[in-house]
Amino acid sequence: MNDRRQKPNIILINCDDLGYGDLGCYGSTRNDTPYIDRLAAGGVRFTDFYMASPVCSASRAAMLTGCYPQRIGFGNYQVLFPGQAQGLNPKERTIARQLKEVGYDTKIVGKWHCGDQPEFLPTRHGFDEYFGIPFSNDMGRQANNAFKHPPLPLLRNEEVIQQQPDQRAITERYVDECLQFMRRKRENPFFLYLAHMYVHVPLFVSKQFLESSRNGAYGGAVACIDWATGMIDAELSRLGIRDETVVIFTSDNGSRARDEGGSNAPLRGTKAQTWEGGQRVPCIMRWPGKIAGGTTCEGIAASIDLFATLAELTGAPLPPDTAIDSISLADTVLHGKPARRTTFAYYKGANLEAVRKGDWKLHFCKTERTPGGPESNVIAELYNLRDDIGETTNVYEQHPDIVREIEAEAEEFRRLFGDQRLNRTGSEVRDIGVCSDPKPLTEYDENHPYMIAYYDLADMPTMSG
Repeated sequence: MNDRRQKPNIILINCDDLGYGDLGCYGSTRNDTPYIDRLAAGGVRFTDFYMASPVCSASRAAMLTGCYPQRIGFGNYQVLFPGQAQGLNPKERTIARQLKEVGYDTKIVGKWHCGDQPEFLPTRHGFDEYFGIPFSNDMGRQANNAFKHPPLPLLRNEEVIQQQPDQRAITERYVDECLQFMRRKRENPFFLYLAHMYVHVPLFVSKQFLESSRNGAYGGAVACIDWATGMIDAELSRLGIRDETVVIFTSDNGSRARDEGGSNAPLRGTKAQTWEGGQRVPCIMRWPGKIAGGTTCEGIAASIDLFATLAELTGAPLPPDTAIDSISLADTVLHGKPARRTTFAYYKGANLEAVRKGDWKLHFCKTERTPGGPESNVIAELYNLRDDIGETTNVYEQHPDIVREIEAEAEEFRRLFGDQRLNRTGSEVRDIGVCSDPKPLTEYDENHPYMIAYYDLADMPTMSG
């Protein structure tokens, strides 16, 4: 067996809007997640794991590049839309591109959401193959919807192979695509990135998962994610490669928690907010025989740290001439050492809204676009997250020394990445990619066969939101 094959396979599973309280291993009593719970029992479960943005495009771009979104130009581009001119700059280094340098076969299945123009697609960012919908599942053609998007495209590599695919079956198709990739005879290790559609609304859930759910369509979507995890794990065992594969399971941001059935409990806040519920998400990492099973990491960790972690585990180089924000978790997951990250910045768009240092989190403002109200509200709130995970008791006045320490950390983040609310420009902000002549991948045509899957939202009992 050659040296390349000694490197672990890597499977990164990233859910869409799955909340901190949505899994059994994180305390859910609403949803049944036996396969994900088993994954956690066999590896390390992170309690304080953060996405670098509380919304999707910026979150995903950050995870793939090991950079805060503001560093790579996503500060003002939190959510990308069909046919938009902006996308992940081809000059940026992704996890996939780094793993290619040490011999990995790479594939992404599912949601990309880092730009849908050709120069921004996964195949231009280190992925050998792509199969999936390049943005959110609500960005297609929908009846009775104020947003008249073009038909939802399903891509294979860079070609649209179907318009308006049946979303009730798309996860099963994604799983089949993953299994087929895993089954190939190969000399090289592989990196498989499965980016689920679920649990982003609207929720199109197939009958078998809906009927077994105790939590409506949302619970059915979670059950489908759990089933997909079980299928992938079973295939690893069938192929005899379970012990040589690192599996990482996480979510791109917190749950919407708007009565669809999602939960961020016991955290405060939701998706699109910088309270803990918006950015603290489940994360599980398993590597049999290497990562001790049934363990917990309570230190600060973040999705941007996966870049350096996977580089260290595989011997892939870090970018020699490009600044990143990733801190390796290898010693933490392999040897139980404390996580090395001591601070974390909570940006919403280009506004620095909070900073965590150790157990303490200081809030500066909250950006809420309400009709007739201010765009951002200045606040001064300090919480000890170890004692007060729900951010319920403001102790700002009692700890002026802690406030000063975190203010100093905030100033460093503002120096690097700016702070729009204070008219600060960051010194280490790179340009987002820009396409000169953007075009949607599909166009509306009432006579096109995609109309067979043209859903009327009012008539979908298996859908919520």
